[in-house]
Amino acid sequence: MKIIPAIDIIDGKCVRLSKGDYDTKKIYNENPVEVAKEFEANGIKYLHLVDLDGAKSRTIVNAKVLEKIANETNLKIDFGGGIKSEKDLETAFNAGANQITIGSIAVENREICLDWISKYGAEKIILGADCLDRKIKTSGWLTDSNLDVINFIQSYQKVGIQSVICTDISKDGMLEGPSFQLYEDILNDCKIDLIASGGISNAADLEQLKKINCSGAIIGKALYENKISFKELQKFL
Repeated sequence: MKIIPAIDIIDGKCVRLSKGDYDTKKIYNENPVEVAKEFEANGIKYLHLVDLDGAKSRTIVNAKVLEKIANETNLKIDFGGGIKSEKDLETAFNAGANQITIGSIAVENREICLDWISKYGAEKIILGADCLDRKIKTSGWLTDSNLDVINFIQSYQKVGIQSVICTDISKDGMLEGPSFQLYEDILNDCKIDLIASGGISNAADLEQLKKINCSGAIIGKALYENKISFKELQKFL
């Protein structure tokens, strides 16, 4: 199971939110590149980088942060937030993203996403399935949809998507444990590599996610708040 720390960016700074609420913003470091370098120094190979400004404004805002992290580390970066056009996609790849996470655009414009999957290859694109009460939410989690999360994932599985990041918004940043039942249900119904995100609070949560066959786990606040140590992560790395 891949261990994938998250860096969320607002105003060029490393922050965390609770349940996606921008009003709960807490700044952990003014320099996200420093954070990325610390991850790499502790054996981390992957990074989940989210442009929260971009998610809200519907176009990439923090490409320079992505570029600096890509230039100054060897981390494999998946990047999301604000990708709404071919230009955004190219900006992210040119800045050094290894993979792109598509969320809102996958709901709002399926045709363009199918074109991207065909053009860039399904292995370069991760589906972001962020949900509340099992319904997909978009635009930085500010907009509701009536899409069932499993139906949504299955619709993209049929066209070749292999990797899915699923965040239960009610768990995100709360340090109260992940949505194990949701992930088990998804894995029972969908043949995909599932990356769990939201609520991870300790190493036991990671053990359980590995046990139910999640292919990756995104860790945010638990690392920043020292609920999980880099030493504890070593057995997963």
